Amino acid sequence: MCGRYASARRDDELAHRFHVSELVGDELGPSWNVAPTQDVRGVLERVEADHPVRQLRTLRWGLVPSWAKDSKIGSRMINARVETITEKPAFRRAAANRRLIVPMDGYYEWQAPESGKGRKTPYYLTDPDGAPLAAAGLYELWRDPSKGDDDPGRWLWTLTVITTNATDTLGHIHDRSPLLLRTTCGTPGSTPTSPTPATSTRSCAVCLSRTCNPSRSPRPWGTRATTRPPSSNPSPDTGAERARTAWPFHGGLDTNGEGYPWQ
Repeated sequence: MCGRYASARRDDELAHRFHVSELVGDELGPSWNVAPTQDVRGVLERVEADHPVRQLRTLRWGLVPSWAKDSKIGSRMINARVETITEKPAFRRAAANRRLIVPMDGYYEWQAPESGKGRKTPYYLTDPDGAPLAAAGLYELWRDPSKGDDDPGRWLWTLTVITTNATDTLGHIHDRSPLLLRTTCGTPGSTPTSPTPATSTRSCAVCLSRTCNPSRSPRPWGTRATTRPPSSNPSPDTGAERARTAWPFHGGLDTNGEGYPWQ
């Protein structure tokens, strides 16, 4: 699963990287410990005046289905398994029509000891060249029944991060990982009918335990800061070559579960 990640890039950098034309909501401060139920920035497309508009907007991490009686269910919907998102009632509508990109500087995974006992070892996984990661996600809008029709906060925007099997050499850290896309997959013109050719993405893992990195600062993922996460003693993942296809934001998927861009 993906339960913690780092996000420190400014809106203008993300807007340039993902070809965003509209910024919605206030810019969020940098955080090395983005946690479920917190507000995060996501890249999505909305149709305005019959034209798609790419937005960078704030959503809450933890998807709340439109049919939910209250928003508490979102805390249990932080991840969606790619293998079942077209089947699960909470995700299947969003999988067909409401997809987004979740920008990350990197994410955290905890490796369990081989014995299954003892303390887990934390790792920070990021692009070795410092480029932002683009995680595939879904979003939903939930109408808060306690707020009036004229209340600007009556609609709650929420998202979930899609996960997949960690099939590369990083799989020894954790068996699941966010479904990462090429950062150029959001380029205008990448549509379901004209997918951009897949390229490979690389990752490197930095051990955050004092056992393998004694010089690290305590709990770097638990503080807010204006510097990058620790990058000393990186372990390049030379075998992590994951090919991904284009990620259309909506439409173009058949009802039989075939032809999905992440397959």
